[in-house]
Amino acid sequence: MARDQHPEAVIVHSSDLHLGTDDSFSERDSLAVLPKVLSAAIEASADIVVLAGDTFDNHRQPGDLLERAAQILRDYGDPIVILPGNHDPLTPDSVYRRGGLAHIPNVHILGLNVDQSVMFPEYELEIWGRAHLDYTDMSPLADPRPRSTRWQLAAAHGHYVDEQRDPNRLIGSWLIHREELLATGADYVALGHWNQATPVGTGKITAYYSGSPEYAGTVNVIRLTGRGAVEVSQAPLNGILR
Repeated sequence: MARDQHPEAVIVHSSDLHLGTDDSFSERDSLAVLPKVLSAAIEASADIVVLAGDTFDNHRQPGDLLERAAQILRDYGDPIVILPGNHDPLTPDSVYRRGGLAHIPNVHILGLNVDQSVMFPEYELEIWGRAHLDYTDMSPLADPRPRSTRWQLAAAHGHYVDEQRDPNRLIGSWLIHREELLATGADYVALGHWNQATPVGTGKITAYYSGSPEYAGTVNVIRLTGRGAVEVSQAPLNGILR
């Protein structure tokens, strides 16, 4: 690589897969959407997959289901970065702890087997995010990490509001405020918590909800180009880019 050239990276961003069993999903394969998301990543030639929260619907998952999920992640082989969300926080009984998912070599669980960030030197990229640790309120983008790499991607799971923080608001609901989004300075903010795929913010920071893949039918594809551009598109789960 010449000195004036930089590596490119393709990242697939999804969230809110809500894998697992509960009363409303008892009649279907509760892991079916995971291989669909990973297949879309393969079709997009993704270097990294980011799952921005609520990968699992809850922690009440049987051991055999967690073993199946672990095998799917292991078989995928390429890097997967998982941010625990409000449905699957890093509690002592977390599916990530019980299922041994942190021991899968290609899986990086923010707050568990990596700290709040993971580096990919081959792409000059850092991905960071603050995991939900329990079911109480938190600020998903509080105290953004200073940039130390050419590219920086932030992951956050919460509800974006296009207004400044109200100190008198009593209900938090894991809010992400406009000024917090801007303060990240990130090249891309991978958001989770909404079922619909949509950009948010003023446009100064490239920030998108991927939406739930079962609801939206797509994943987000982010291309970090050698010339320094960030290109975002959606890929349906059948793998055809649009």
